[in-house]
Amino acid sequence: MNWRNVKLIFWREVSDQLRDRRTLFMVVLLPLFLYPILGVGMMEMTVTFTEQPRTVVVLNADDLPEPQLIKEGRFLAQYFKSPDDLDKIHVLTDDARTKAASLSEEEQAFLEGAKERLPKIEELGRLVLEARSLSPKADAARSAEISSRADELRTEISNWFENAPVQVLVIVPPGLKQQVKEINEALAKGDRSNGPRELPAHPMLLENSADEKSAIAFRRVRDVFSAWEDDVLRSRLEQAELPLSISAPVDPVTVDLARSEKLSANVWAKMFPALLVMMAVTGAFYPAIDLGAGEKERGTMETLLISPASRKEIVTGKFLTVMLFSISTALLNIASIGYTGKHMLSARPGGPNSAADVAFPGFEPLMWVVLLSIPLAALFSALSLAFAMFARSTKEGQYYLTPLLMVTMGLMMFSLNPAVELTPFYSVLPVVGPSLLLKALILGSAPGGSLPFFAVAVTISSICYSLLALWWAIEQFQREDVLFRDAERFDLRLWFRHLLRKKEDTPSFSEALFCFVLILMLQFASFNIMRDRLLDAQSDTMALQLQMIYLLATVATPALMMAVMLTSNPLKTLKLRGCHLKWIGAAIVLPVVLQPLALELLSRLHWFFPPLPPGMDRIMKSMSTHELPLWLPFLAFAVTPAICEELAFRGFILSGLQRTHRYRLAAVMSSIAFGIVHMIPQQVFNATLLGLVLAALALRSGSLIPGIIFHLIFNGLQVVAARMLTVPSNLEALKRWGIYEAEATAASPQFTWGLLGGCAVIAAPLLWWLVQGPVAKGWRDAHSGNGQAAKPYDSTVPPGATTA
Repeated sequence: MNWRNVKLIFWREVSDQLRDRRTLFMVVLLPLFLYPILGVGMMEMTVTFTEQPRTVVVLNADDLPEPQLIKEGRFLAQYFKSPDDLDKIHVLTDDARTKAASLSEEEQAFLEGAKERLPKIEELGRLVLEARSLSPKADAARSAEISSRADELRTEISNWFENAPVQVLVIVPPGLKQQVKEINEALAKGDRSNGPRELPAHPMLLENSADEKSAIAFRRVRDVFSAWEDDVLRSRLEQAELPLSISAPVDPVTVDLARSEKLSANVWAKMFPALLVMMAVTGAFYPAIDLGAGEKERGTMETLLISPASRKEIVTGKFLTVMLFSISTALLNIASIGYTGKHMLSARPGGPNSAADVAFPGFEPLMWVVLLSIPLAALFSALSLAFAMFARSTKEGQYYLTPLLMVTMGLMMFSLNPAVELTPFYSVLPVVGPSLLLKALILGSAPGGSLPFFAVAVTISSICYSLLALWWAIEQFQREDVLFRDAERFDLRLWFRHLLRKKEDTPSFSEALFCFVLILMLQFASFNIMRDRLLDAQSDTMALQLQMIYLLATVATPALMMAVMLTSNPLKTLKLRGCHLKWIGAAIVLPVVLQPLALELLSRLHWFFPPLPPGMDRIMKSMSTHELPLWLPFLAFAVTPAICEELAFRGFILSGLQRTHRYRLAAVMSSIAFGIVHMIPQQVFNATLLGLVLAALALRSGSLIPGIIFHLIFNGLQVVAARMLTVPSNLEALKRWGIYEAEATAASPQFTWGLLGGCAVIAAPLLWWLVQGPVAKGWRDAHSGNGQAAKPYDSTVPPGATTA
């Protein structure tokens, strides 16, 4: 690659972007001026905004016990948590002063209606209290009767209260003041035998939680009554000469140890990662669309292609341009929002002295913000550029922004979850790793001594993702059918008719991807249901039956149905044909030597992966239990997955991916798809690696049979080993034969180094021979892509007999 050409392309694209006033406004002026203006506007609105007072009606207010709660149409200020709430509650009572006051006609009508309905409201209150004291099982008939009557009363009162001019109704039982006084006097005299102990009736607070105004007013009234009740209790204890701590015999003291800088760090740890991710993706997408699809619309793509720069150099220059704007947008927006947010938080109640609570993070976290913006911007720039190259127009390119934003927002929200912490597994995930690392750095909560490891893991993984995305963008730019395709009209009826009438022998690339998405959606939709059914299964036999049904319904069925409906040769699509005996031999030997290596690798990486979900314990237990015949777990864990998963991933999906004639890429893509559907991280990793071997077998042999045999033996060995290791004598025998270490247990079997070394010596040349060989002859002849007529798929020719 000539970096001088890359530099020329880079400066050309940057200059073109800077000439566009809209680009300058969006990247520079908007973040610098928009957020401060919005901040000032919000502060002004907060200052000038006044909430309308809400009306509360208190019936029988004269029966409220001491101390005084209501004075001159308001609750006393001492019972409000915030003094500002005092003017937001207007109290109406039915005492003589209120009657003499000027009330509106609606309020007067409501007071009269409340008194008319008072018996029914009190009956509803009694039913609610009785329902709380009943046992649903012991008093089922009475509970049903109470529920029916309470629902009837609640509906009638609710219909009346919905259109009321008040938001909360408080009903004080008649005689409450005298009753509380008698209880207080009895306690003061020490009379605990004949004096009253409990109130015969309690005050009621009615609200309409469906009305936001009523719900807000109710919360304030509830807090007022709670604070007033504490005063009533305090007065009772003082009158009885009892200690005030009697209502809180333990009364633990809570101490908040958070320092002001940590409180501030908690705010920035939530804000900065989210802003960095969102601004990086939005800052990359629009310049990428202009440099990709915009070039096509302006007709300047052809001029650029005839320049001395190679296509790889052109894409690299465009990528660096998009990356520059992505980083600039992200950092300018973070700086502007951070500065505006600091001053807005500092202006909250408390004045300038509270500014220390929102101090900016230190120099090191801010430097990490800058450093982590580079791999994030590189990833989003490469992805955006690939989408832009694929799009036919800027309008189509903008449509691709929605799925990219949705996926990015999902990963970002996951990383902002307080329960998600930085772990080795999460550190290598795209978007999640940088977000969690930045959050840990700002909070200073990274595990001691592990910060360099996480920083290296996040950096390396982010660079790898960026390079893969850039490679994809370059691949898009290399294809003439992508660069110069015209906009097309899509008719769903014609497409569906074409799909069913003009079938091809094998599925297309898009049909293979759709099959994978369909399997993924089915498994995602049924994953929680399947897990719950496994946990609730009454026997291990039922759990295994559920496992088999799950695989048949979500994996095998979509592949079989699509092969029959969308292709003219389902047998060829699913690779259901014979093969040379050497592939059968490889399918028998490889799983035997690869399984110890795969299990040892997983055991060495146990620290990297999160723990298994709850349902897996039930599955693993059913493999080793002696209560079931061996054939049942063998059928569930070996035979069924071998057939179902091979039909889908090495059959239909790999056949569609092979249509690109890029067989290694097809093998990698089908293996990644095979790993993803396993969902559990440990299985995703293991299945992806084994999927590469299975894909190579399918491509070399042209048949599904070797893959099914490999899959069946690999899983079957695990089933047999799980059953054998539960018997101590079998484990001891395996140790004597040199298969397991002396300290190995049934829960933690450890293979000997001699066995692992022998397996590696056998597996390495077999894998090399498998990977380096040619694709099956029948497939290459039928889809040579050389413009000649395709030859029939000859199953009589031994696959692998030709050279590459």
